Amino acid sequence: MMGPQDDKGIIPRLCESIFQEIHKNDDPNISYKVEVNYMEIYNEKVRDLLGDVTSNKTLKVREHKVLGPYVEGLTQLAVKDYETIMRLMEEGNRSRTVASTNMNAESSRSHAVFNLKLTRSQYDPMSKQTGEKVSRCNLVDLAGSERSSKTGAQGARLKEGANINKSLTT
Repeated sequence: MMGPQDDKGIIPRLCESIFQEIHKNDDPNISYKVEVNYMEIYNEKVRDLLGDVTSNKTLKVREHKVLGPYVEGLTQLAVKDYETIMRLMEEGNRSRTVASTNMNAESSRSHAVFNLKLTRSQYDPMSKQTGEKVSRCNLVDLAGSERSSKTGAQGARLKEGANINKSLTT
């Protein structure tokens, strides 16, 4: 999702494009707000990657009657520019669960979900009303589930690999 410096991934390209469009706005009646959150799903447990990483607290997935599924207690941060998003992504990535296998020195052992919420507010001077449009983009990085015979995984690492995709069905 991030990609190397010379070949940016989907998240950096999307965020850079969003802020380029926001900065083009010269209408004083239009404003934008960008908010993000970042979580990982590891061994069927949801963990906040932008909150207090030392707590290692497991979060619960809930269902709202109107808004649909959400993660209770997930940190949602307002961001003002592309650089802030990249800094938050780097912080979150450092908190992700990774392990070394024969196929990959830093194999992602968890699924990660990066959520971006863009709110566009427009004030109508004629009616003196403000309207909002809200867009949400959920970007998902699925953990790899390489063949266990090729990874050299044994014991707990082997069991972990078998459970990687199980969390997608619960």
